[in-house]
Amino acid sequence: MTIDLNCDMAEGVGNEAELMPWISSANIACGYHAGNEELMKSTIELCQKYHVAVGAHPSFHDWENFGRTNMNLPSEQVYQIIAEQLQIIHKIAKQLGVQLHHVKPHGALYNMAAQDSALARDIVKAVKDFDDRLILYGLSQSAMIEEAQKLKLKTANEVFADRTYQPDGSLTPRTKPNALINDETQALHQAIRFVKEGKVTCISGEQIYLKADTICLHGDGAHAVSFAKLIHTRLLEEGIKITAFK
Repeated sequence: MTIDLNCDMAEGVGNEAELMPWISSANIACGYHAGNEELMKSTIELCQKYHVAVGAHPSFHDWENFGRTNMNLPSEQVYQIIAEQLQIIHKIAKQLGVQLHHVKPHGALYNMAAQDSALARDIVKAVKDFDDRLILYGLSQSAMIEEAQKLKLKTANEVFADRTYQPDGSLTPRTKPNALINDETQALHQAIRFVKEGKVTCISGEQIYLKADTICLHGDGAHAVSFAKLIHTRLLEEGIKITAFK
C-alpha cells in the first residue's frame, strides 16, 4: 500500500527545508500568486536533496488575493497563463537538471476547474501540449480529473487531510464555518482512512467514497511541519509506503 504526500511550496512561508523530509512531492508556486524565480530555484534544490518530486503550482494572475479570487477568463487566456507558468518553472528546473513530474493548479483555479469542465479542459490542454508526460494533480473524481482522462493525460486523485468535504465530494468552501480541520487527531484519522478505505465522513455525517492517490498537506498552517512529520510517521507505522505518485 502506497500514498503520495504533496505540499504547496515557495509561497513565501519559508518552511520548505523543515517540510521537505516528510513529503514525497512538492507543488512549487510559479510567480503568479506567490513566489519568484529565486524561491523556485532554492525549493527545487531542496527537492533534489530530499528526493522529492518537483511539480508546478500555477494560478490565476492574482498576487493581491493569493490566487484565491474566482476569475472568468476566455479559454485562450487560461491556456496562456498555464503555459507561461510552466515555461518559467521548466526553465529553472532544466538548469538544475530536474524533470518536472506534475502540475497542480492553485486556489481558485483549482476549485473552479474541479466543477467547470470547460475550464478544466483548457488547463489540461495547456499541460498536455507543454509536456504530455506530466501528471495532473486534481481534486479526487472531479471535472479536472475527468477531462484529463478524456485527453489521455495521466492523473492523480488528490484528497485533503485538513479539509472537510461536502456530500458531492467537493471541499467545504473556506468562507464557510468548519471548512478547515484544525484538530491533528481528526486530520490524521481522515488521512489514514482515505488510504486504507477510500472513504471520508462528510460535514453532513454522510460517508462517501473518494479515490486517494495523493494527500495534500498545507504548508502554511501554524502546525504545518509538526503535522507533516506526524502524518508521515503514522502512515509508515500503518505499513503504508510514502512515495511520489507514478
